[in-house]
Amino acid sequence: MLTPKYPPQDTAPPPPAVQPQLTALTPIEQAPVPPASSRPTVQLTPGSALALAAGGGVVVLVVGAVLVSLLLAVAITGVSVAVVAVVLRGMLNDMRKGR
Repeated sequence: MLTPKYPPQDTAPPPPAVQPQLTALTPIEQAPVPPASSRPTVQLTPGSALALAAGGGVVVLVVGAVLVSLLLAVAITGVSVAVVAVVLRGMLNDMRKGR
């Protein structure tokens, strides 16, 4: 049911390849040059270049602010976990001593 079905294979050998006889040098044909593109090229004016640079700067500042806030959140979480661990250790030591 799930076996592949192959087409019948010919048992005859392939015909021998014909070797071309070189009698004279033939020039190499060059590939045709494609026609010029009809799309307009992008030209940056000084105003658009300034807007592009300002936009890139804003993106860098926003990404930097997000990364710094994430790092600050991780640092605050780490400090709070450390404080909780110290408090719990002190409470457990007091319980063991019977205070």
